Amino acid sequence: MEDKLLLYLQIHQLYEKKFKVSQIAKELKLSRPTVYKYLEMTFDEVQEYLNISNGKPKKLDPYRDWIVAWLEEFPHLSASQIKDWLLERYPELIVGDSTVRLYVSDVREFYQIEKKPSVRQYEAIAEQPMGKQIQVDWGVTKQKTTEKKEVKLYFIAFVLAHSRYKYMEWQDRPFTTKDTIRCHDNAFKYLGGRTEELVYDQDNLIAVSENAGDLILTSEFQAYVRDCKFRVHLCRKADPESKGMIENVVKYIKGNFADSRVFRDISDWNMRAIQWLERTGNYNVHNTTKKRPIEVFLVEKQHLLPVSPLLSIESNYINSITRNVGKDNTIRFESNRYSLPLGTYGSLPKNQVVLEITGDFPGTLIIRKHLNGEKIAEHQISKEKGKLIKNRNHSRDRSIGIEEMKNTVINSFENQDDAATFVDEICKKYHRYRRDQLAILLNLIKNNSALIDQALSVCIKEKLFSGNDFRDVVNYIHSISNVVESADEKFINSTISDYRYEVSTRSLSTYTSILGGSEQ
Repeated sequence: MEDKLLLYLQIHQLYEKKFKVSQIAKELKLSRPTVYKYLEMTFDEVQEYLNISNGKPKKLDPYRDWIVAWLEEFPHLSASQIKDWLLERYPELIVGDSTVRLYVSDVREFYQIEKKPSVRQYEAIAEQPMGKQIQVDWGVTKQKTTEKKEVKLYFIAFVLAHSRYKYMEWQDRPFTTKDTIRCHDNAFKYLGGRTEELVYDQDNLIAVSENAGDLILTSEFQAYVRDCKFRVHLCRKADPESKGMIENVVKYIKGNFADSRVFRDISDWNMRAIQWLERTGNYNVHNTTKKRPIEVFLVEKQHLLPVSPLLSIESNYINSITRNVGKDNTIRFESNRYSLPLGTYGSLPKNQVVLEITGDFPGTLIIRKHLNGEKIAEHQISKEKGKLIKNRNHSRDRSIGIEEMKNTVINSFENQDDAATFVDEICKKYHRYRRDQLAILLNLIKNNSALIDQALSVCIKEKLFSGNDFRDVVNYIHSISNVVESADEKFINSTISDYRYEVSTRSLSTYTSILGGSEQ
């Protein structure tokens, strides 16, 4: 043992004197692998290694049975995987890479467990500046389950090209465009921002051997890219300089995290995947950079571009994009405002519309009430910024006078005295916007003639003098009618009158929920 300790010291002394490994091996009559082995070890590790032959207790002896069982069942496992599995089972364990490697080597030798040769391929890639690029790719594995069955799992992987900081997400079904967009949102949230460009493997996007034939370069994904404002780069076929990094990440995930790991359920699997990233994938020293990705990422994170709050994990790009309708009956899209017909605001659930983008760039913007619903408006997308894109048909119809509109509204009700009081109060309260208020009432009268008298009595009683109040009462009465088909006017009015309201403190957007039963 003393001779080997002396040998260890001699190797390190020569190395400190700038001797090359080949020169040290020649000087001490050793093989170069032996020199490398001693150079990678600390003094404590070499002592522990040498104690093996003397039968002294080792740090990993309490875990020996686990290590032997794993190696016997999966002889191809690397020392790095063994360490990760130990840390997963025993998070409090602190042990060095060399200690695990040497212990596993001796266990293999003692139990005659031969490791199957496995050569990992690396591709030369150009160094990318901080915040410049994320590479993305998909993978698929087959895993054994706790029920001794086999399941196919799919994952998408992201890697920051500079720091090699990684993110992955798994599914038990093939990826769709919706899944891809959701995972991009999750990746940007995990990383704390995005890069200038994202790189994809064109072979997978077209051949799609691992994402179920779904091309992400669809109109849905193009709309997402347009809103996120990142640049898409597709690798050329057989271009390892562009896609080698993410290919290695996919291999690393398959060969380290997924290899021989038992699947319980997808939620548990994703949780363990994130833990693996923190413990191993982003913590271990990278073979090329010789740095820990987590340490480099802390610097690179400052160079990432912020992602708009509108493009959060809750973004829904199934076949469209949703936008809120402003009080001025416009929606915002790509730094411009696009007009909607008067009365749109307040007439839709949550004041939201659905956008579709069609045609060649920059394309046509189609605005609908809901997915696959009635078209409200259509505009050519403007390349300018800060503009109001307005359709003349969306302006007020001034051919009808205010008094004529008032008379039309009043004459539509059975109790015209109450109707006149209601209309007068609205016009006083919303003098500048009385035309818009009357337009809302006319639209409701046209489409809900059977319910307007009941709604009027409620609004008069509760002093709800607003076109939007009237609309919400009509909607509520309509909803009750659907639930209780035999409900008569007395039942509906008594149901609504059970509640009291404070008009001065209530938001317009909460009328429906209040009418639905929020007791004051």
